[in-house]
Amino acid sequence: MSYIKFEITTPERIVLKEEIQQVTVPTKEGEITVLPGHIPLVSVLLPGVIEVVKNDGNREVMSVTGGFIEVFKDKVVILADSAERAEEINLEKAEEARQRAEEAKKNVEKIDHVEFANLSAIIAREMAKTKAAQRWKKMKNILDKKE
Repeated sequence: MSYIKFEITTPERIVLKEEIQQVTVPTKEGEITVLPGHIPLVSVLLPGVIEVVKNDGNREVMSVTGGFIEVFKDKVVILADSAERAEEINLEKAEEARQRAEEAKKNVEKIDHVEFANLSAIIAREMAKTKAAQRWKKMKNILDKKE
């Protein structure tokens, strides 16, 4: 079986670097899944969930707030604005932050376009975290029931 060298990096750290079977990412053109032998590609990432299938068949779920993906013949590199592994995300804190941003956004909609854009970005980031954490918890529960 052929594999893909995969790396997801933020300005702060390397989030994951290993050989994988496939990766699914949210791009500006829509969600795509990259398998071994995928055509070369460069695309903008949107806030959302990245799901990786590792060589052992286990899955890794991460949130991403944006950035770029570059697909080579046998390698995928993601340069993310920020990214977190789902198990690192505190679901309650992410949901609270999203709710605070939603409330603040209601108050600035008609006043400050810059603040409105900033709050919208915070909401998108926290939604991505929430979705990643929920997907990871669901996958973990399914695996726990099988054991």
